[in-house]
Amino acid sequence: MADLIRTVFAARFNHPALAVLGDQAVVALPPGLAVGDRLALTTDSYVVDPLFFPGGDIGTLAVNGTVNDLAVGGALPLYLTCSFILEEGFPLATLKRVVDSMAAAATAAGVAIVAGDTKVVPRGSADQLFINTAGVGLVPAGLHLSPQSLVPGDVILVNGPLGDHGAAITVARADLALESSIQSDCQPLHGLTQAMLAACPQVRTMRDATRGGLATVLNEWVLAAPVGIRLQQGDLPVRPAVQGLCEILGFDPLYLANEGRLVAVVPAAAAEAVLAAMRSQPAGIDSQRIGEVIADPPGRVLINTGFGGDRILDRLVGDQLPRIC
Repeated sequence: MADLIRTVFAARFNHPALAVLGDQAVVALPPGLAVGDRLALTTDSYVVDPLFFPGGDIGTLAVNGTVNDLAVGGALPLYLTCSFILEEGFPLATLKRVVDSMAAAATAAGVAIVAGDTKVVPRGSADQLFINTAGVGLVPAGLHLSPQSLVPGDVILVNGPLGDHGAAITVARADLALESSIQSDCQPLHGLTQAMLAACPQVRTMRDATRGGLATVLNEWVLAAPVGIRLQQGDLPVRPAVQGLCEILGFDPLYLANEGRLVAVVPAAAAEAVLAAMRSQPAGIDSQRIGEVIADPPGRVLINTGFGGDRILDRLVGDQLPRIC
């Protein structure tokens, strides 16, 4: 185990706080602390199957997913920890490939992996590899994002096509004889969120539309505030390949997981400025407006079909696709 930690993890994550190999990481407070007064903390576990899929792998997913959970709270991500649960007999070459992906993703996101843990369980007690992460970030003073702040007239924005990650995982599953060019949207979003907040510090709330997709996020929001949401069917961005896959398998792309897509609610007066800021970022080039917050009916998410009527976008019952992240 000591050799594994030294040659695989410490060699790739390569941070002074990690090199100590203590029971904790002691890190310096960043200079930006002068403009922040709170820390954001998050934790998540990744059990995706298969481990490698078009557009990413469990390693990039673990880093970017944790970064994004911090980012949509308005935080600037700083440090991550990670724990690996390995099944006995898991190939060392595969582990190195995953850790290389994590190191590259952390470097690209500008965060440091500063502590971790590794456990090996008997063959059959786990499925290859599970990763648990924790992240810490800095929240600027005066910033308060909350779905309780939604008011009628607010505008809903997304940063690109929906359902790519869930569709990519579906195609990658070995038991489905499908071929497609669909790739996961897995990417870090904190550069995008920082640009949005610079354009409009009064952003109401943001969420990354991961498990359960766009529909789940919006339904949680209308339960948190006494408002409703109306989407425009023609404005919902879904790639033709994703839509076609969903039609074959009976899925709804609005419930499919995303790993590089956020949903934001902004005041109507600031919507165009925020959209312009989003489109100036690599992760937001395809951003667009998809709907608005409404007063009536409260607690409902509606989709205007374009034929003069609305249909209800209800909460997901069950899970369309397990082990998606």
